[in-house]
Amino acid sequence: MKLLENKTVLITGATRGIGKGIAQKFAEQGANVVFTYSSSVDAANALENELNALGIKAKGYQSNAADFQAAQDLVAEVVKDFGTVDVLINNAGITKDNLLMRISEEDFDKVMNVNLKSVFNLTKAVIRPMMKQRKGSIINMSSVVGVQGNAGQSNYAASKAGMLGFTKSVALELGSRNIRCNAIAPGFIETEMTAKLPEETVEGWRKEIPLKRGGSPEDIANACLFLASDMSSYITGQTLNVDGGMITA
Repeated sequence: MKLLENKTVLITGATRGIGKGIAQKFAEQGANVVFTYSSSVDAANALENELNALGIKAKGYQSNAADFQAAQDLVAEVVKDFGTVDVLINNAGITKDNLLMRISEEDFDKVMNVNLKSVFNLTKAVIRPMMKQRKGSIINMSSVVGVQGNAGQSNYAASKAGMLGFTKSVALELGSRNIRCNAIAPGFIETEMTAKLPEETVEGWRKEIPLKRGGSPEDIANACLFLASDMSSYITGQTLNVDGGMITA
């Protein structure tokens, strides 16, 4: 028996990196996969075909998670097409890194909208269908930076830390309806983005991690699979650090 047989999962921002890894893992475990993307139409079509080939139903929707109405419309469409949303993974995120002295108001607002307001938008959109079926799992993709901060990323850290407070509050509000809400805080995960960095920089980061390696999208997908499945049915309001031991406090 596959862990997510016949469940429908909605993942925001899934055409590359961690989001794509989650989509692939969930499809392998029997879930129907709905994902959003902002502009990568070709990558979205390729992913849709790849997932459908695994024998589940998959569909990509071009949608801006930072837009409140777009999020409501998206979920209404998904419920119409798939019947329900069992799992929501708020994964969409961007960075606009700079020292606080140099961050523009626009760069602060953009990061907060895409990373944090999107979590409010999508969570608010799925709670009605989840309450109706009296079951659901919401997983918010935070970051090691949201847990402990990072110089040059005050906007990103604020957005990812905000997610953690939101996660705990939603868990408290929706627990009586059997809807769980947890966060994952990835550490240094090696994706297409980090592949563009100089090898010596990446090697320096690896040496600082107790497990002496960067994580893979699959490492995060496995943690998501646990929190999405009934294996974690008594876990809510928690933050799971998946970081090779970077944070032990």
